[in-house]
Amino acid sequence: MGIVEEAHNVKILGSGEQTVVLAHGFGTDQSVWKHLVPHLVDDYKIILFDNMGAGTTNPDYFDFERYSSLEGYAYDVIAILEDLKIPGCIYVGHSVSAMIGVIASIARPDLFTKLVTVSASPRYLNDSDYYGGFEQEDLDQLFEAMRSNYKAWCSGFAPLVVGGDMDSVAIQEFSRTLFNMRPDIALSVLQIIFLSDLRHLLARVTVPCHIIQSMKDLAVPVVVSEYLHQHLGGESIVEVMSTEGHLPQLSSPDVVIPVLLRHIRHVIVV
Repeated sequence: MGIVEEAHNVKILGSGEQTVVLAHGFGTDQSVWKHLVPHLVDDYKIILFDNMGAGTTNPDYFDFERYSSLEGYAYDVIAILEDLKIPGCIYVGHSVSAMIGVIASIARPDLFTKLVTVSASPRYLNDSDYYGGFEQEDLDQLFEAMRSNYKAWCSGFAPLVVGGDMDSVAIQEFSRTLFNMRPDIALSVLQIIFLSDLRHLLARVTVPCHIIQSMKDLAVPVVVSEYLHQHLGGESIVEVMSTEGHLPQLSSPDVVIPVLLRHIRHVIVV
């Protein structure tokens, strides 16, 4: 295990010929895929890892300059795939990691056979001809709440993002991993995510993309999935699920796991 793999808590499971990389989003870690992994382990080699800044990583390794844009995370993904000598993977990216996969696939399309995106958005802020779901004022208030009392912010943010029953295991789980992040790192990461605009990169994507989205997601309106579909440079397909929330693989696994498995296993038929 090299330095890169150790820093990112890389785990390799299964022994199939094809490799599936599972990449988590903000406020979570690789445990967010716990419902999916058992369904893949017999047929695929699985690579799990934690994004730098996740509560399970060493905060001393978090380089604020490197991670001042999503490119820093994309280079981490490329480094992991290169170190492990993965010839071409099926990359399943949730939330920000979906867009990290997009960036990595543009730089190194040879490392990816397909992208499966869950709850992805190229831009969260509304624009004159684009609906991302947020106004700048919304984000300013959110960032200020994080600064003033991170623990209280976590308690309020988790139920909004996950959706559903306030007492659900999924909300408790997301609250736990969110609270595990160091507050200053969490604020920096979320600012980079919410203020990023990757729309200009979409046309440069050549790897096939499977876009999976909840019907109701506070962070990503359904129209965003169609925007991705229309603007990605390569082949793409959209599936909107009858789920609620931004972490459907955690909150509605019975619905989401069969959908994910179908998109992992099958190619886009044009």
